[in-house]
Amino acid sequence: MLKPPVKTPCIGVCSTGIGDSVCRGCKRFAHEVIDWNSYTPEQKDIVDRRLGDFLSRCVSNKLRVTDRALLQWQLQVQQLSYAAHHDEYCWVYSLIKAGASQIDCPADYGFEVDLAFRGLPLAQLRELIDREFYVLSQAHYDRYMLVPDLFSGQGE
Repeated sequence: MLKPPVKTPCIGVCSTGIGDSVCRGCKRFAHEVIDWNSYTPEQKDIVDRRLGDFLSRCVSNKLRVTDRALLQWQLQVQQLSYAAHHDEYCWVYSLIKAGASQIDCPADYGFEVDLAFRGLPLAQLRELIDREFYVLSQAHYDRYMLVPDLFSGQGE
């Protein structure tokens, strides 16, 4: 079975044009944003998997999916766009990104909020997850993509 092509993760809120090394919108690295259209399907898949893994980690630290089938059904009924090939924690993020303020009872959508975060409105929790996703992406960039300046005299 042929795998569908990876869609661009761009959400139209690019900050790489103003000098960010990691886009605050899609969390790709600046060079990935610039070179996306020339990437092979395999290269796009690598980026997509990294973004999905990072987002899933950030979401699963704060929410727990209790009914995967119900969550997927709600996404379809609400006609929300989501990456079906990502895990259910990415799906629940798609749900709260689209309608956090309309969700009164997370259990009706197949998830629950971790006890430590139940006092926060879902919209605020969504913003917290997004910031954590950005911080994780920036840390990965800093650790693996930055080329150290070997001639700066720093770190001696």
